[in-house]
Amino acid sequence: VQLQASGGGLVQAGGSLRLSCTLSRVTLPYYAIGWFRQAQGKEREGVSCVSSRGDTTVYADSAKGGRFTISRDNAKNTVYLQINSLKPEDTAYYYCAAAFRGPYGVSWCDMDNNAYDYWGQGTLVTVSS
Repeated sequence: VQLQASGGGLVQAGGSLRLSCTLSRVTLPYYAIGWFRQAQGKEREGVSCVSSRGDTTVYADSAKGGRFTISRDNAKNTVYLQINSLKPEDTAYYYCAAAFRGPYGVSWCDMDNNAYDYWGQGTLVTVSS
């Protein structure tokens, strides 16, 4: 299983980015996908996740309020994280991760790092004030 995260970059506060996480060699509907981030000097934290069935999304408290939106496109084997109204405190490496949930799928997802089997390499988001 390979996960490729992309879409990060340098953006001014108030701007938007759409991060992508593309999975290779797997069938996306078999996996729950989570987005995590790690700022310099801080522990990695969960941002959002989507169930393998695609019917449930979860957002961390820091991601609630409508600025973050997670979505998945099974045809493209890709999960997206749209971030609007970016703030300097959103600056971090953003990682996507996959948790195998089987061919029947489940309607829940987990924000715990330990729940995920595979991790991408991270994409850097830098927000300037």
